[in-house]
Amino acid sequence: MKILSNPWIQYEDYNCFGCSPRNPVGLKMIFAEEGNHIICEWEPEMQYQGYYNVLHGGIQAALMDEIASWTVFIKADKGAVTSRIDIRYRKPVYIKEGKIKLIATLLDINKRIASVKVKLFNSSDQLCSEALIDYFIITSDKSDKGLIFPGKEAFYQ
Repeated sequence: MKILSNPWIQYEDYNCFGCSPRNPVGLKMIFAEEGNHIICEWEPEMQYQGYYNVLHGGIQAALMDEIASWTVFIKADKGAVTSRIDIRYRKPVYIKEGKIKLIATLLDINKRIASVKVKLFNSSDQLCSEALIDYFIITSDKSDKGLIFPGKEAFYQ
């Protein structure tokens, strides 16, 4: 398993809710590559609850969206933005049970749409939610100007 670098931390005003280590209310996700998958282990906190001790469904969606975007960055070497998320919540994620694990896999690229499958497991390795997420691939000129997509190699430094 290879821990991935976050190439955007060089920007002083970088404040992504999902992966910035400096966002005080953010998720501070860190990613690793393992074979065909991008993986994240993440410790839920009570500030992210919906029902008491249950991880809010919107936070689960944000976690899955973030890891899926990194999957497109790494596996497709493309900048992209979320086009569609289809989530199935299977069972509650209890915050006090500890770390959860997300596993994302690039399924397909069809023209300018990349499809990613994400599974979210609780600390007992039970599948709690899963998503199929589509990303609209941004052209190189727009990616360089607007999204500052650094290219796949920047994640390995």
